[in-house]
Amino acid sequence: MLVAPALLLASGADAFAKGKMSLCIHSNTSNGAGYRAAVEGWAKAGIKLVELNAAFIEVFVKTDSLDGAKKLLADNGLTLVHGAVGVNGLLEPNPNHQAALDNLKRRLEMFSALGLKKVYTTASGTEKLAADDYKVVVDHMRAVGETVKAFNMICSVEFIRSSPYMSTLLTALKVTREAAHPNFGLMFDFYHFCSGMNRLEDMDQIRNGEINHVHFQDVPDMPRELLDNNTRIIPGDGVSPIVPMLQKLAAKDYAGPLSVELFLPKFRDGDPAEVAREIRQKCETVMRRAKVL
Repeated sequence: MLVAPALLLASGADAFAKGKMSLCIHSNTSNGAGYRAAVEGWAKAGIKLVELNAAFIEVFVKTDSLDGAKKLLADNGLTLVHGAVGVNGLLEPNPNHQAALDNLKRRLEMFSALGLKKVYTTASGTEKLAADDYKVVVDHMRAVGETVKAFNMICSVEFIRSSPYMSTLLTALKVTREAAHPNFGLMFDFYHFCSGMNRLEDMDQIRNGEINHVHFQDVPDMPRELLDNNTRIIPGDGVSPIVPMLQKLAAKDYAGPLSVELFLPKFRDGDPAEVAREIRQKCETVMRRAKVL
């Protein structure tokens, strides 16, 4: 059931060769540059696939248009493969869940106009849940699944290290499997996995085709307690077991984008072309070592 939507919606840039992955850049990596400068810079560096945050697009649209945003991608030979909806309150129990779904629909309308088929939300939240509260999370996953289904999309959840209720791969696997909605699944983030309470062997629990999208980063050699968004670094520059992790993902039939999402000011505010060139050189090196490029 979880594999089905990926097969049904696969087309164009989403139809990756079996066992192979392609480099992608997340707009958060060049957030300080703005939409136009980022798109043009990434293209100069030879990047082909991009992932965009909804708010990043909205800033551009205020002075331009969605058609202009779409044309800029096309003119620079870039394909939009994934989007961050950036809506809080979608999954955890909260009194504003319907309002969150309404906000999600507005973001989906925008992404749909750009031709996008895959988006994600995060397991954000401020409160630790009781065991019974996970039933609500499951119900909310199904509600999000139904919402994105109306747009012919898939939504995935990103487990995040700081989440009080879904900070690990194993929890995310358990809850998304309970939801069992064909339009709602799971994505995998190297930073959140390597900086949190996860073990490499946990990846063996992934079922074939279960991962819909991947965020690609490394972490430095320092106590995990000191890691945060600003300690994310380019894959290959840190101590994460990048090659074995890529190989495990390939063994589970993941063939799709590896989206580099970094937050350090030197990346975020740097020249997008230079940042993307460094990312491409280092990432493609480790991807070749893992035989996924």
